[in-house]
Amino acid sequence: MKKILLLTAISGLTLLGCSSSQLNMSMGNMRLITSSADPQDVMDFASKICKSDFYQGASFLSKAGKEYRFKCVKAEENEILTPIPGTNIPVDTLQVNK
Repeated sequence: MKKILLLTAISGLTLLGCSSSQLNMSMGNMRLITSSADPQDVMDFASKICKSDFYQGASFLSKAGKEYRFKCVKAEENEILTPIPGTNIPVDTLQVNK
């Protein structure tokens, strides 16, 4: 578990240089991201964070100010990936690995 949290923090810091998004909290499959970037950039950032932790992608939960809450989803859980309203989920997230 510590390795996953460490990898998540490192991934967040690495991607931080690409945009104004930052991973603030990672607890289980929940992610809290603070960002002033465009919503599509935040959705892409969340998907990359979740995929780096071996999930299928990120499902949007809520937004409060500049804080976005996401749930990382696994393919075998049969959950739907929900994008931020007005955005779409990256195509590579929707592909099923065979």
